[in-house]
Amino acid sequence: MKWEDEGIVIAVRPHGETSTIVQLLTHSHGRHAGLVRGGQSARLRGLYQVGNRVAATWSGRLADHLGSFDCELVRSFAAEVMDEPDRLAALVSAAAVCEGAIPEREPHPACYVGMLALLDALGGDHWAEVYVRWEMGLLAELGFGLDLSRCAGGGDNDQLSYISPKSGRAVSLSAGAPYKERLLPLPSFLLGRGEGGENEVVDGLAMTGFFIERHLFHPHNKPLPKARQMFAQRFEKDALAKVSLGQHLSSEKEA
Repeated sequence: MKWEDEGIVIAVRPHGETSTIVQLLTHSHGRHAGLVRGGQSARLRGLYQVGNRVAATWSGRLADHLGSFDCELVRSFAAEVMDEPDRLAALVSAAAVCEGAIPEREPHPACYVGMLALLDALGGDHWAEVYVRWEMGLLAELGFGLDLSRCAGGGDNDQLSYISPKSGRAVSLSAGAPYKERLLPLPSFLLGRGEGGENEVVDGLAMTGFFIERHLFHPHNKPLPKARQMFAQRFEKDALAKVSLGQHLSSEKEA
């Protein structure tokens, strides 16, 4: 058995003394694992970095065997963000979510295309907002899309401000006011209002993280991946630090 496809490296683990087991998110074959002989060598470690886009050839005796990968590098997204800790954390987080959430060997071309778009966006100004949109797209592709089209409580659709953790549907400002402690904030940029910003991204990560853990990990008795938790915590910490710095500078100007 043999096939060729394009893929993104989402996990690499040692196997024996010299080889590795590599997980790829492929365009046409879903999340797929394979053995890389000599994968721990200096020559191949740079090729099989999480986040790298590769041209992959898989071969095995039978279709359900682990098989082996032989890949060529197409683009090293990992190297492009290596000096940007927040963006690198987003890349590692996305890879961990893909590995844990996408069923093995089940084709999901939209997941591959979305992941590729996210990796490409990591070099842009609004990469964090794109990350939140990517997680929403992943939920939708796997059957758990959020409904932001109308208010679940019959309120004004022009002031959607919350999302129900029970139904995954948007709730308006007026309808949600009495229950806002039990609702999740809905970032305005997801509704096409404004470009986002760090505070809205923090809310967005909390929202998508809640539903990803609930729908994609809890049913398998797994927590949200540690890399995803660390990325959200890191981003929130950086956002708070910038707010604190801004307030300090403002106070100095007034003085």
